[in-house]
Amino acid sequence: MSHNQAVRKRPRNGARRRAADSLVFSFLSAADVVEARLEAALSPTGLSLAKLAVLHLLADAREPLPLSDLAARQHCVRSNITQLMDRLEKDGLVRRRADPSDRRSVLAELTAAGEHAHAKGVRALAEAQRAIVSALKAGEATSLRNALSALKS
Repeated sequence: MSHNQAVRKRPRNGARRRAADSLVFSFLSAADVVEARLEAALSPTGLSLAKLAVLHLLADAREPLPLSDLAARQHCVRSNITQLMDRLEKDGLVRRRADPSDRRSVLAELTAAGEHAHAKGVRALAEAQRAIVSALKAGEATSLRNALSALKS
């Protein structure tokens, strides 16, 4: 094959690559839109997805958790959890207390207001999720779920 013939064939590979890039960027764009909708749904509750995630971890644990555990469960560094805890504590949703078994550790626990905010946030999030899924045509949700599952394997 001559050099010119090879060059003429490149657009086909380039077109495939552009189509793949376009699809991947479509996934990312859709994820951004979904995240924005979820954040908007939570906004009236005074929560963000990050705040609700921490409240959810504390509610599920049903006991105070060390900040280091929260950071690990959120897959972030401890300084991020500290800043998030500062905001949650300022909002009256959590409180920090010393860990009686380890004086170097600080525990986070939900307040009554935090429990209420968590329940309200979970309801708002569930409603937003239902609205997002209901925007899909019949069968699209299943197809999308299958496609996303295939990407995870």
